[in-house]
Amino acid sequence: MQVNRREFLKSSSLASTALFIPRFIQAFDHQSSSHNGKVLVVIQLSGGNDGLNTIIPYQNDLYYQSRPALGLKGNDLITMTDEVAFHKNMGDFASLFDNGEVSILNSVGYPNPNRSHFRSMDIWQSASDADKYIPTGWVGRLLDNNCQDIPYANAQALEINDTLSLAMKGREVKGLALQNPKRLYRTTQHPWLKTLATETDHPHDQAAYLYKTLTETTSSAEYLFEKSKTYRNKVSYPDHELGKQLHQVAQLINSGISTRIYYVSLSGFDTHAGQKWQQARLLKQYSEALKAFTSDLKAAGRFDDTLIMTFSEFGRRVKQNASGGTDHGAANNLFLVSGQLKKPGLFNALPDLSDLDNGDLRYTIDFRQVYATIIKKWLGYDPVSVLGKGFSTLDIV
Repeated sequence: MQVNRREFLKSSSLASTALFIPRFIQAFDHQSSSHNGKVLVVIQLSGGNDGLNTIIPYQNDLYYQSRPALGLKGNDLITMTDEVAFHKNMGDFASLFDNGEVSILNSVGYPNPNRSHFRSMDIWQSASDADKYIPTGWVGRLLDNNCQDIPYANAQALEINDTLSLAMKGREVKGLALQNPKRLYRTTQHPWLKTLATETDHPHDQAAYLYKTLTETTSSAEYLFEKSKTYRNKVSYPDHELGKQLHQVAQLINSGISTRIYYVSLSGFDTHAGQKWQQARLLKQYSEALKAFTSDLKAAGRFDDTLIMTFSEFGRRVKQNASGGTDHGAANNLFLVSGQLKKPGLFNALPDLSDLDNGDLRYTIDFRQVYATIIKKWLGYDPVSVLGKGFSTLDIV
């Protein structure tokens, strides 16, 4: 089968992250895009975090009947209410909750859930129906519809990683994947690449598209690097991957760059076996990194302008398995953190463990309702143009 070269170039990691070319063709206008000042930070818990052992219904007998060995109790809990508790390693998260800075959305999912990691993550990142396959992500389509004609369009969404997730890929505009602005900038300044500046004749559409993308990225790299030097974090972060990612995000937010959306991830939540130890370690990393991040934003006066959304591609099954773990499930909890929440605390009722869908938690909130709410009420864009159809919004922000 012959490959359409233009489509290949558009979807390749080279065109997506565009790390390999210096400034040429034309100067890029160094103005910041105008927006309402609101920032979204997405934290992805990859592998399927067990929500029932994160937000624990410790007064529910059905929970312990389903999990005779995995059910948490006593010293494994941090009490939230008379019926609900946090995992013991979520102490820093619990302190944010007590401050009224956390909203916990229960039973978030979508119709006809898929238990494949890859497919379910694609559904979450593309915001598609379970039976539809979409090659673009919801953030990418937001960039396509709202950011094509502004300076640093691809820098409006940054993923702190070496590769770009589907969520960040639009048809015309893609976010940038980078570990840090300095490394990205140095890459674009490679002497070998600067020689390409003399190649200004590009008769083919695909070559012109690639050069345009690379040019814009180089300008964005310089902008991010120069702006990021203006701020140094005042808070100590934990020395693990998520801590380092959020440290970088805080530096960028607090430097005043125009980026609207940041994307980070913490992997390892596929706990089919030995779940107690594995999940406890990861929840501690998540909780302490989030606490450092929010403290940094508060010190710089940026916390109220930032909304942090944490999700996982699915939850786990209600019943434990024979290997000291849980298998792939469906609906799960989703966390929102900000100083501007309309309904902090438990946003909706806990999952009904007496009414399961083939052993899984039933969803009561479609995750695209959350997206629609954030797009419209927080970022100030039209959600239908991004999601392809209307979803009712929630009274969250």
